[in-house]
Amino acid sequence: MSTLTPPLSQRLDGLRSSAIRDLLKLTARPDIIGLAGGLPDEELMPRDRIALAAESALADRSRLQYTESAGWGPLREVLAARESARLGRTVPLAEVFVTHGSQQALSLLAEVLLDPGALVIVEDPAYVGALQVFRAAGARIVAVPLDTEGMRVDALADLLAAGERPAVVHTVSNFHNPRGVTLSAARRRELANLAERHGFWVIEDDPYGELWFDRPAPAPVATYSPNVIRLSSASKILAPSLRAGWMVAPDAVCRGVELLKQGADLCGSALTQQITADLLADESWLSGHVDKVRGMYGERAQALVGALRERFGDRVVSTDAAGGMFVWVDFTDGTDTAALLPRAVDHGVAFVPGSAFAVSDGYRGSMRLCFTTSEAATLREAVERLARAAAQSTQS
Repeated sequence: MSTLTPPLSQRLDGLRSSAIRDLLKLTARPDIIGLAGGLPDEELMPRDRIALAAESALADRSRLQYTESAGWGPLREVLAARESARLGRTVPLAEVFVTHGSQQALSLLAEVLLDPGALVIVEDPAYVGALQVFRAAGARIVAVPLDTEGMRVDALADLLAAGERPAVVHTVSNFHNPRGVTLSAARRRELANLAERHGFWVIEDDPYGELWFDRPAPAPVATYSPNVIRLSSASKILAPSLRAGWMVAPDAVCRGVELLKQGADLCGSALTQQITADLLADESWLSGHVDKVRGMYGERAQALVGALRERFGDRVVSTDAAGGMFVWVDFTDGTDTAALLPRAVDHGVAFVPGSAFAVSDGYRGSMRLCFTTSEAATLREAVERLARAAAQSTQS
């Protein structure tokens, strides 16, 4: 008698693993300088301060229990105060929801806001985690381009004028992953105005906003409209393993997310949420810690961009990296970065080809470089290796 294999869900059709995660598996060798990942530097994570907060939390056994689905109350209070200061208005506690990293918030929001076939507008090149979520939700995805001032809101307006009616517009507003650019203040206001005039949600994804080098990013898009749902995270300023993300959204959206989260995991980790609350509430310590991270990342970004421009000259155009974790590079001489990558790995350096971030096709001459996990001298050596690999590609 033959055994019938049960089928898998059709929602898996068309999904693919993140090219970046797959690449990291191939380039984990110690002899390779990794510019491919999107990881904060573990040497800058406040291990000792986290240990003190953990010890304090573990002093009370009751704190090892389940917590509310919306998050541990004192952490939500800390976040409400921080977001109120950022948005310039009082954020009610009911509008703050803690999730297992901001990626979970994005996933749950897709279920709350999108029906199969609903239109989602994303930036191109796009954050791959958002593409995975929206594809899994069965959304129809349309892309608008980016330039040095972030999302081309005029291109979005043209789509709306042509009759497109998105349910959601997604933007990584500050120090974009992967493009590295920041949405200008004028475009933030216009995006909020379009959301209100046409009745769509904006998901403002902001994991990098506190990692500015020269000056803070403009006021959040959520400052200008209740149609904007704001996501953020402690992963980039504290530690990813805390898995502390949060959402600021109207109460009705939070309640919808709460219903789904109860079915997904009941609640997050009360322990790591207590640790996160302790660290975020210690404002004098946190300010010094984040200043240190900004200083180190800013030095590394400057070293990487300077080495690229010195070594490659007008063969490349790169972002200035005014904050965040990434530099986006466009070759001007027809170099195919997907073809360059194997040679680069042979020379001991890895990056992510731009095509990994394309919504449909394109960016064959582009690449994303992450500068956070290597010191300045190592980054300069990485550029030398990359240049040798590119020279070999040109000769062959």
